[in-house]
Amino acid sequence: MSELFPHWLSIDTTNATINMMLLGVILSASIFAAAIARRTNIPRISILMMVGIGIAFIQQVWLGAPADDLLKGLSTPLIQLALVMVAFLLGNELEFGQLRQTGRLILVTSLSVVLMSDLLVGAGLLMLGFPIVVAVSLAAISVATDPAAVSESVRDSGRTGLVPRVLLGVVAIDDAWGIVLFGVSMSILGWMVGAEGQLALWHAMWELGGAILLGFAVGLPAAMLTGRLKPGEPTQIEAIAIILLLTGLSSFLGVSALLASMVAGGLVANCSHHHTRSFQEIELIEWPFLVFFFVLSGASIDLYKVDDALMLTLAYIVLRLAGRLVGGLLAAVLTRPGHEGLPHNIGLALTPQAGVAIGMALLAAERFPQYRDSILPVVVASTILFELIGPLLVRRVLR
Repeated sequence: MSELFPHWLSIDTTNATINMMLLGVILSASIFAAAIARRTNIPRISILMMVGIGIAFIQQVWLGAPADDLLKGLSTPLIQLALVMVAFLLGNELEFGQLRQTGRLILVTSLSVVLMSDLLVGAGLLMLGFPIVVAVSLAAISVATDPAAVSESVRDSGRTGLVPRVLLGVVAIDDAWGIVLFGVSMSILGWMVGAEGQLALWHAMWELGGAILLGFAVGLPAAMLTGRLKPGEPTQIEAIAIILLLTGLSSFLGVSALLASMVAGGLVANCSHHHTRSFQEIELIEWPFLVFFFVLSGASIDLYKVDDALMLTLAYIVLRLAGRLVGGLLAAVLTRPGHEGLPHNIGLALTPQAGVAIGMALLAAERFPQYRDSILPVVVASTILFELIGPLLVRRVLR
């Protein structure tokens, strides 16, 4: 790029310089996204995803470049940081005082939506004649929910009360069920097709159990030590230190960053009775990272794989929506004797799907490479749709 400018100009075209400019452009785009959202009533999350998809279009279609990390290695840690922040804040929803009021609702809703999604997607794809590996893999992947999209949509709506608390509680534990279900599904498939099923099971157990151990290892000291100093910068530094430790250690140990962060956030919420400032400080700095998350997630999508396996993609989208809807309806019926305020369509508010689903798809494609071209395009294409319409469905349910 430097050859485009006169030789007497000192032009710095290193990756670090370009990354800083791109980060500035992304944050600037979020300002326009917020302005458009106020005038059109379209969720700003959906607008940010469209900005990311627009960047992917320019990069892949217009410039002819392959689908690649826009920030040359910086996108992944930024996305991970955003998800860890969201998960840590969701851990605050697992405070025992709140769970005594809504714990049964959260558990029943979560299990109903998870089980019905897995059952309808898996059975539906099998009945349509798709291979069992594809059907079971996509059924397990369908369980995953994007906590960032749901929590930000709830916050944007300004709604309070029973339904928002249940939604935030459900997305706080959904990925734990998803990890367990995905690990067991991969183990069963590995055993059925002759791969190493026991290894898949041990991997899932470590990802789940190791995340819980890491959450305790970080969360307990944090609950005891943070907030002892005066409010302001010291508490903010403590909160950022917790987030960075959770992000780095979870990647280093190969465990679920989302689950570890939720456990740590729950411990801080329940054990640090002397303050709640850690959550407040993270909320103050969370939005810029969420901007990076949604834009970079959209920009990382390989657009040339979106139209592959079109019929399978359509079937997966319809069956997953049906599973969400039926699961929410079942939860409303099961909890109706004690609670009158749970809407029958609450499952539709759990349709957003992003990083966790794509991560599961990559693992499934790595384990069963012969089905890679069937699994990955479906999850990529459905992620685009669910991330765009998901926030709209959350708002509809909350209304």
